[in-house]
Amino acid sequence: MSPTHISADPARGDACPGALRLHAADDGFLARVRIPGGVLTVTQARALGALAGRLGDGVLHLTSRGNVQLRGLRDGCGGELADSLSAAGLLPSPAHERVRNVVASPMSGLDGAGHVDVRGWLRGLDAALCASSVTPGLSGRFLFALDDGRGDVASLGPDVLVRGLPGGDGLLSVGGAEFWLPYGDAARAAVRAAEVFVEAARRVSGRRVWRVSELGLSATELQTLLEGPVTGLRPGPRSSNAGGAEWAERPVGARGTAREAATGDQPTHDEQRPEGARGTARPAPANPHSTTTGIALPFGTATPDQWAAITDQAAQLPAQEIRLTPWRRVVIPGVTENDPPDTTPWTRVGACIGSPGCAKSHTDVRADARARLAEAHPTLPTYWSGCERRCGHPAGTTYVDITARPDGGYDTTTRTTTRPR
Repeated sequence: MSPTHISADPARGDACPGALRLHAADDGFLARVRIPGGVLTVTQARALGALAGRLGDGVLHLTSRGNVQLRGLRDGCGGELADSLSAAGLLPSPAHERVRNVVASPMSGLDGAGHVDVRGWLRGLDAALCASSVTPGLSGRFLFALDDGRGDVASLGPDVLVRGLPGGDGLLSVGGAEFWLPYGDAARAAVRAAEVFVEAARRVSGRRVWRVSELGLSATELQTLLEGPVTGLRPGPRSSNAGGAEWAERPVGARGTAREAATGDQPTHDEQRPEGARGTARPAPANPHSTTTGIALPFGTATPDQWAAITDQAAQLPAQEIRLTPWRRVVIPGVTENDPPDTTPWTRVGACIGSPGCAKSHTDVRADARARLAEAHPTLPTYWSGCERRCGHPAGTTYVDITARPDGGYDTTTRTTTRPR
């Protein structure tokens, strides 16, 4: 299998790298391996570490969507990389590998917070996404988010969001349109909504449409667009808070499918609401970086020794997995000594690759960020960018933006972002 661009609509010009489409950087080729929900088994994590060492610079580079980038890849390694990823279960469908962009609440099911365990949604969404003949037409920028109700990944500006509600149901949000769904229907409905988007985007002429917001449709128009093709939807309450407002408990008889309301039947096995789905929804955190635990890695990069230590630790625990967060941290289920929020500046400081890895960067921003680590803002995330493109900057939060100028100096401002790039 060789690197290639597989897309239902190549004319869209989407240049996002993947595992099959490698990007030529100044430090070698780059591959972006999609990790839906950031969930890796120990075996998969070790396979990635081995590939980084055998084919690249040996370092695992975490992204702002909980994916992994391999850098410094040698020319001509694409076939070996693809075969190895496939053998590890990290490339289930070549046609879908760049569109498996799914973030999920990394602590779901681990800390007692949230209303649902999103793992069921994650498995169902990825399976339905890879089974679809339409979703290869999505761009590599299109984003799904599965939020267990705490509002962490809902704040990342996804195109399709499923959020857990009190009682265990889900709220599907696409742009400004919102719909109630039984737990068991939510993952498939999210994929169907993405299919509707692909079809709608192809009808737009004269410009590229990669994200739902680029359709230019109002919430009412999106609701009308989705209500017919996506079965089982019921209009949900509108909220001005993208991360989740305080949702009231739904009245008796309003939960479940139409069949349940009419007959009193209980949900099927697939529709059973997860244990512990309870409580009131939480508003989105103003700064998700400060509320997510996990092992903080400098610039979201793990050296071979660090990655080996993480995977060895996870191998000793029942879950046999690690979870990569959109805030470039690593959660090991079952470990209580993960870094608590803000115990180290590395939980708040990030940077693009800078020079010499990127030709567009004006300077070595990571070296400068290390030298000035003690100056990091005490609460807000700080992000260093080598040029005005600000690749990988934080999404859905307010952060301190330090951007290099062509003359080697920096401009420092405070920025608020609503969606990932």
